[in-house]
Amino acid sequence: MIDELYQYLKSFFETSKLNLLHENYGGRRIFSDPIIGVARGDDPIFQKFKGVIGPEHLTPLELWLAEGQENLLASNLCIISIVFPYVDKIRKESKNVKKLLRVTLPAEIYSVGRNYANLFKQETCKKIIEFFNEKSYKAVAGMLSESFTIMAKGNFYSTWSERHIAFATGLGTFSLHEGLITEVGCNIRLASVVTDAPLKSTPRKNDDPYGNCLYYSKGTCRKCEEKCPGNAIDENGHNKIKCYEYGRKVARKVIARIGPILKAHIRRVNGKLRPPSYPVGCAFCQFDVPCMDKNPIIDE
Repeated sequence: MIDELYQYLKSFFETSKLNLLHENYGGRRIFSDPIIGVARGDDPIFQKFKGVIGPEHLTPLELWLAEGQENLLASNLCIISIVFPYVDKIRKESKNVKKLLRVTLPAEIYSVGRNYANLFKQETCKKIIEFFNEKSYKAVAGMLSESFTIMAKGNFYSTWSERHIAFATGLGTFSLHEGLITEVGCNIRLASVVTDAPLKSTPRKNDDPYGNCLYYSKGTCRKCEEKCPGNAIDENGHNKIKCYEYGRKVARKVIARIGPILKAHIRRVNGKLRPPSYPVGCAFCQFDVPCMDKNPIIDE
């Protein structure tokens, strides 16, 4: 069934208009073909995430029940994580940042792709749910759930971390800049779905949560630190507060430049809906670095 799902998603990635840039930037694909990983709902790692991320982080069973589904054993659930790799054109052009007097801006083609990604990810989750429903199985998605919220309590985390879910399904490991390094690199987006369909899990190739990062594995690199104009990365890792503050500066400038073609996004913070925003990203730490488009450990 997982092979059938992959072909279904591959076709959707190829044909969906939501996976296209604005015509001002060529009107072509934002993401290349997806990658899929699967984990069992009773994998102990999901309980561990409550200690690693925050106590509000949901297990697959908790998300399932929050969506009004019948009470099952966690072992009857599977989690599918999907990697959305940005196309080479976006990755190559995004190496060319725009340095202004007080702020550095990412390439506009990336900001547009990052902005449009949210709707495409949501629609992808809906399509996966439809896929399973048509086969008489049920499915839910964290990013579509009212239980999904950003927690802002001195730091930032969410009640359903797509990066951690992807790690659990064996799709990659974390990095100094806190992104997930997959076999197609860290310049990606992620989504996931929980289902009661019986699927074979994909093994984690590396249980070391930082196994694919050159800094943590070899003590080398730190290119992401050099690339960050917000000074949000050092040998201790990624400072979410500094990253958030610099991202706000970037967003104000980018929205002033290309606001009319951007798409609004609504999210919850501490459980409450916030006014629409226009996410445009930053991701300087993901471009022109060894882990941008591959797992750099493989080359070592």
